[in-house]
Parts: sequence; structure tokens; C-alpha cells
Amino acid sequence: MSDSAKPASVSGTRLETDSLGTVEVDRAQLWGAQTQRALEHFDFGSDQFPRGFIEAFALVKKAAALSHRALGKLSEEQAGLIVQVCDEILAGQHADQFPLSAWQSGSGTQTHMNLNEVIANRCNELAGAERGQKSPIHPNDHVNMSQSTNDVFPTVMHLSACMAIQHNLAPALVLLRDTLKLKAAEFDSIIKAGRTHMMDAVPLTFGQEFRAFQSQVESALENISRAEQEARQLAIGGTAVGTGLNTEPGWPGLMCEKISELSALQFTPADNKFAQIAAHDALVQVHGALNGLAVSVLKIVNDLRLMASGPHCGLQEISIPTNEPGSSIMPRKVNPTQIESVSMVCLRVMGNNLAVTMAGSQGQFQLNAYKPLIIISVLESIRLLGSALGNLSRYCIAGISVNREQVQAYVNGSSMLVTALNTEIGYDNAAKVAKHAFEEKVSLREAAAALGILSEAQFDALVDARKMVGE
Repeated sequence: MSDSAKPASVSGTRLETDSLGTVEVDRAQLWGAQTQRALEHFDFGSDQFPRGFIEAFALVKKAAALSHRALGKLSEEQAGLIVQVCDEILAGQHADQFPLSAWQSGSGTQTHMNLNEVIANRCNELAGAERGQKSPIHPNDHVNMSQSTNDVFPTVMHLSACMAIQHNLAPALVLLRDTLKLKAAEFDSIIKAGRTHMMDAVPLTFGQEFRAFQSQVESALENISRAEQEARQLAIGGTAVGTGLNTEPGWPGLMCEKISELSALQFTPADNKFAQIAAHDALVQVHGALNGLAVSVLKIVNDLRLMASGPHCGLQEISIPTNEPGSSIMPRKVNPTQIESVSMVCLRVMGNNLAVTMAGSQGQFQLNAYKPLIIISVLESIRLLGSALGNLSRYCIAGISVNREQVQAYVNGSSMLVTALNTEIGYDNAAKVAKHAFEEKVSLREAAAALGILSEAQFDALVDARKMVGE
């Protein structure tokens, strides 16, 4: 509700002003007029920016205050107040003061002003002034000095994504890689039947199979790391369209220096700030790498799901940990719950990738106006993958065991062992042996002897699964 003719005060509320007039705000809240308008005009959906994003915003605002103090644009008192409030937000205070829906202006202006207003009002409160007075700290003139939503919001997008990858996703991927490596070593000597097209193929070892999984995870980790490095370039200093209007010389470099110090990650000014504001190619690439990880992980867990199927009517090559009952009606049923949860996360990430791809393609002229959609999708994918893959490592893969008798039975019964005879008796004779064994339901050894192609002793000398795995 806004009306420039409102009385000076209303019970339980105070009046806040912006360029459109006055707005009633609950006295208990730190935000101001623009946040209140956004609450009314974008009151749909339950999606909000996650805490990590808000904290990254506070970090950037803190860096701005420190930079302006160094440039002599803010007094010690002004900068100190802003820094103090940003530190409060970084410590988890005032979390309820950032209530806006992510579904807002495509530039993120509403959330940006939410930060500016909360910081300014809290600063003024600390200075002994009333909320809404905009003195000694003004949300635009001081907290937002040398900044525009158009360069600050993408800067926070990059910062929050890089921090989330480094702190949440990368450790989970390292754990998954190392857990698969340990299992590969543990299972290195166990030979199993290979399968291609879901049909019997030549043998390999479980170690080889798990090292293939490990290699997929390593490649995904490398791809994400490369993409994340591209996101270490920041738009800060470009202001509205990339020209840097209303900034001081050296401002972008000084800001990146402060942001790097505060985040313990290395950031640099973007080579082309116009591109960083008009497009979000770096984050499209980041999510493309996340999508690649989801594809690899879904393949891995689906293989594990098939190998663990059973216990009596499936493959039952491996056993996975029994974490909880699997059915409300079937006693003793156990399901691959970690695998199922990770599979759903992978599908969600793939869906997010389409959203990020489409949003990244929609920037018109000097501004991509789909920034909130891009960043909530990127951060959700990072968060879900980091949590799900950590659980997958701890509660599933680490506890996998091989059912050796079942695996050996599959190896012994596989007609594809006949492939080892190709170089000795030729493809056609080997095919005859395999066909006879299948039709007569006898072993390959017995089939070769029955057809007079090889004696059983000759067969034993030629067909050894261990010699077929290449290790």
C-alpha cells in the first residue's frame, strides 16, 4: 500500500519513502519501501534466494564499503557501520529480513534493494537514528555507491556459485571419487561377466568397472573446475550497461581484491563487462558441467541398481547397505533408496539445465533479464548434487559387497567365453560351439568336445576368464 498523502505514522507501522512516494512498513522489519512494494507485487511461489546467496550479497556490500573507505568516498564511521551490519548478516543474523520471492524483476533489482534497505536501516539504528530516516547511511547513496543492480547482481551470482561449488560440491565429488577408488581396489581381482546391449559379453573385473565409474567422476570434477574458473571473472564496475558510469578509476580491481580477500577465492574484473551484464555464458557453462555430472552419475547409479537387483529374481551381483525398510506391506523388502534419491536429483539437475540454457539465451541488448531464474537453478543443482553425492558415497557405495558365488556362476555360464577361441578355431567354429552349448544346455567345454572341435583338455588350456580381462 503506497500513498504520498499518508499520515506521518500509523500504529504498528512506520512510513518509508522511495521515488514513487511513501509506503507503510511493519515497524519490526528492517526493510524499506521498495522491499515492501515487492512483497505486494511478487507474492507468488515459495522459491526464495538461499542463504548462501544472501550472504554472498552481504560480502559484496562489505567489500564495497571497504573499497570506498580506501578511496576516501566513505568516512570511517560510515564504512564501519556498513561493515558491521554486513558481518551480522554473514553471521546468520537478520535472516528473516530477506523474504522476497525469487520470481521478481529479471535483473534482481528487488532483492538488491532489499539488501540496501536492510543494511541502511540497521546501520542507522546502530547509529542511534530511527529506521527509515536514511541518515547517516542512505541505501542508494552509501550502501549502493558506485553500483548498479546490473553489475552487482551478476557479481553475486558468480560469487555465490563459485563458493557453493568450492564448499559444497567439490568435497562431495572428491569423496565419491575416493570411495569408488577404494572399491575398485577392493574388487580388483573379482572377475564378472560383462554386458553390452544388456546382453552377455566378454568378462572384466569389478575393479575395472568401478575404475570406469571413478574416471567419470574425475572427468566431471575437472569439467566443473574449468567452468568455475570462467565464473571467477566479475561484472562489478560495469554499473548499468558495462561502461562503468559513476565509478572511480581502479574501482573494479579494488572490488575484486576485497572480494577475493573476504571469500578466500581468487576473482578478477571481467575482460568485457558489457558481455557479463548482457549475457550469462559463464554460468550456462557451469550448469552445463553440472548437467554432465548428473548424466554420469545417473549412469553409474543405474548400473549399481541393476547389479543389486534381486535378491532372488534379479542379478544380485552386489549387495548394497540395508538402510531402512522398503515397503509398508511387504516384510523384509529392502529398496535401493539412496540410488533412487540420487536418480531424482540427477533428473532435477537435467531439468534445471534446460531452464538455465533457455534463460541464458534470452538476454536482449545490454541486459539479460532472467538472472534470478539462472542463479536459483544453478545454486539448487549445486546444493542437491553436493548433498546427494555425499550421501551416496557414505550410505551406499562405501558399503557395497560382491556376491562372489552368484558372480562366478554368471561367468561360468556365459557363452561369451567362447570369444577366446576365435584366434584358435576361427569365428565360425566358435559360433558353432556357442550355439550348441545354448541349444543343448551344456557347457562350452562339453559343446566343443561333442562337436569334435576341441578336446576338453584343449578347451581348458585356451579358455581362462582371467586371461581375458587384460590385467
